[in-house]
Amino acid sequence: MALIQYAGNVMRNTISPMKTLISNFSARFISFLLLIGLYQSASIAQIDSLYIVPFEQKFSIQTSVSSKFLSLSQEYEAKSMRNFSLVPNTPVNIGLGFTWKNLSMSGSYGFQFLRDKSKGRTKSFDFQYHYYARKFVIDLFLQNYRGYNKVYEDDEENYIRASDVQITQYGAHGMYVFNNKKFSYKAAYNLSEKQIKSAGGFLLGGSVFQSRIRSDSTLTAVLPNNQKQFDNFQVGVSGGYGYTWVIKKHYFVAGSMTVGVNVGAERIDRFGKQKLEVYPNLFPRASAGYHAHDWSIGVSVLANRISVQMSEEASTMLTSGTLQLTFVKRFNSHPKILNILPKNIIK
Repeated sequence: MALIQYAGNVMRNTISPMKTLISNFSARFISFLLLIGLYQSASIAQIDSLYIVPFEQKFSIQTSVSSKFLSLSQEYEAKSMRNFSLVPNTPVNIGLGFTWKNLSMSGSYGFQFLRDKSKGRTKSFDFQYHYYARKFVIDLFLQNYRGYNKVYEDDEENYIRASDVQITQYGAHGMYVFNNKKFSYKAAYNLSEKQIKSAGGFLLGGSVFQSRIRSDSTLTAVLPNNQKQFDNFQVGVSGGYGYTWVIKKHYFVAGSMTVGVNVGAERIDRFGKQKLEVYPNLFPRASAGYHAHDWSIGVSVLANRISVQMSEEASTMLTSGTLQLTFVKRFNSHPKILNILPKNIIK
């Protein structure tokens, strides 16, 4: 519940452009997914010890280097038009956290000196929460970016500064993991247990997203027909498959893909008042790494790609996600200060 309250405070106090986008339906949907995930973390799920084993150490420290993003790409039907992408310029994030028994805490910060100073600065707030339970995977996105670089597909060396472009997106993606007694998302993506034998499972879920694209100047020509603002709300179902290959007991390579079909309109209150559009949606995820007895290292990438506008003239797509390198060191003992925490929090 504390996490839900925190997310609510962030939306109210930090991301003012999102206030006009929040609807009762989407807020309840996100809260529902969070409650499912928190319930799963508290439950004791059986696992097949021939495929998955927990680590003996109860305390660990993890460090990470990550890059978050929210980009736009536009593809035209006419060959005379030039396809382009809007790419942000944000700094690399340095993260630190710890895990003790069932309690995990982590945070990261992007230092400005770690961004590409040769390009214009992007102002951004990007809260992403990727939760890997035994049976469920939940992804939350609360993102607000302003200031992009416009790069054409046929000339990637040069770019046009689009400082007026603002993209806001928030939403949730959740899925149920079949064959979860043998196939572990936790082992591949947050390195909290070990997959010792290759396995995979089918995935079934859904998503809800609200997006806004705004451009104050027609010089950047972000949207078709010289639109200055575009809103899109969509909800739908998805399915896919995930698999982890275990190599020589310690190395692993994992990947998953879900494909979704969403229906949407300009806003949720326009459902039933205008023709609903159908949008495809892809969510690939991959990781690779090494598990030792008391440490692990892994690199992972996830990219949620949704179409927000489809017409005879052009297709507009938003891609959000994270690229992250993580190192985890485990210990047999823990700092004594953690003993002051209430036992019900740890459990």
